[in-house]
Amino acid sequence: MRLPSAVPRPHAPKDGERSGILRAVPTLSLAPNVSSLVQGSRAVLVVAAASVFASDNFPALLPGAAQTLLLELARELKPGDLGAVGGTLTGLTEPRKVVAGVLPDLFSRHNSPTRAESVRRVVAGADLGSAGKAGIILVLADAGHALAAVNAVGRAFPVYTGKSSPPSTLALQIAIVDLAGQPVAVGPEIEATMQAARTAAGLVDTPPSELNPETFALRAREELQGLPHVRVHEIVGDDLVAERLAGIHAVGRCAVAAPRLLVASYEPPDASGKHIALVGKGITYDTGGLSLKISGAMNTMKGDMGGAAAVLGAFKVLAAHGCRHRLSLVLCMAENAVGPAAFKPDDILRMHSGKTVEINNTDAEGRLVLADGVSYAARVLGAQVIFNAATLTGAQLVSTGLLHAAIISNDEALEQLVIAAGRHSGDLVHPLPFAPEFYKQEFESNVADMCNSVKNRMNAQSACAAQFVYWHIDDQPVQWCHIDLAGPSFPKNRGTGFGVALISEAVRRLG
Repeated sequence: MRLPSAVPRPHAPKDGERSGILRAVPTLSLAPNVSSLVQGSRAVLVVAAASVFASDNFPALLPGAAQTLLLELARELKPGDLGAVGGTLTGLTEPRKVVAGVLPDLFSRHNSPTRAESVRRVVAGADLGSAGKAGIILVLADAGHALAAVNAVGRAFPVYTGKSSPPSTLALQIAIVDLAGQPVAVGPEIEATMQAARTAAGLVDTPPSELNPETFALRAREELQGLPHVRVHEIVGDDLVAERLAGIHAVGRCAVAAPRLLVASYEPPDASGKHIALVGKGITYDTGGLSLKISGAMNTMKGDMGGAAAVLGAFKVLAAHGCRHRLSLVLCMAENAVGPAAFKPDDILRMHSGKTVEINNTDAEGRLVLADGVSYAARVLGAQVIFNAATLTGAQLVSTGLLHAAIISNDEALEQLVIAAGRHSGDLVHPLPFAPEFYKQEFESNVADMCNSVKNRMNAQSACAAQFVYWHIDDQPVQWCHIDLAGPSFPKNRGTGFGVALISEAVRRLG
């Protein structure tokens, strides 16, 4: 896209120009053992299930007086349905304060046995100070819960702030032990997942004037810089049209920062798996276009790139830790702005798939960029498995809520694999129907192959939106899973980094 000469090109803000800070505040890292964590810590939080705290065999984790206070405190707390937290001063030098995070023993079948959300809640509710060193000890009944528990801890500490007060200088360490108090060995990918999810959350929280398609691409390149066997290229502006990526181009063509497709490839020298593509919706701001969002509905639309942030984080974790699969990252980046060059209702786009789309709602833009992205992944890159992640529909929140992403897949085995990956990682998902024969009719057009928005919003709107995306690869021999993470990616005006752990775990599980 060629920008008018009177409009200054955007640039990546330098640190002094940013209104906020995108870095770990506080810092988080894994401690090798409990003793090193406790040494020098002003406060220590111990997280365990109520029955574990009640056990006569609770492991000795803290100095004598602090251990006694911890157990007395924990046994007084009632965890309820989602956990409870409380702290007290010890009168000791180290630690000066002990905090108990008590998890409920019971959980429903659609929750994760890791109880990741309860871990996040008790950690977020603990007062561990704002400076110095503090520690969090996770007492796990199952070593397999480490990924979800560590990621939940990271989720409790957002990394972006635009506040004028000094940022926290707290240095937090995490130790993971079993019921006997012995250290649980974890691979480096667990800490990497936590850090990548925090970065993804920080990107979601970044204001849209700081994170536009150009600066988002720069941030993505920074995240991937130096990774072995990774190459990155971009298709920008009018070059999108030359590559038949009319959906991405149309959505972003009137914004100051040009739309683009960022493609990263990871090719391990000893690849023994499949070619997997991770495709993300990267709408850095969504005004709704000419179908303008009104009555406050535009607020929080900086988070409409949560899917792209999630697949970027997952790709980084997988590429950095020796994934055996060949990976492609496809970030569909655009700002859905309003201006003289904006795409219009009644326009017809010929998409990358070759299918034509009549625009009947410019606010249904995410499916347009994703349709081009998955088609490019299948037809040009030759991916065998495609995961696409997006904050695609508000209807997802109605369907599966704030804590479960919705998934739709053309392959039952892949669907079940992703559900299992969600329970293991703590990034919960729930399947919606895959029924093209029921949903294609919602997109009927008199003048094109399809419209881009449904006729009946009461007919499985989230599943329909996914169907639109799949329609552009339904003639390709691919396994496909769509992840609509609108709720869990940005549940309460803060990014969570949801999807990084889920997608990276799902890819690891693929045969």
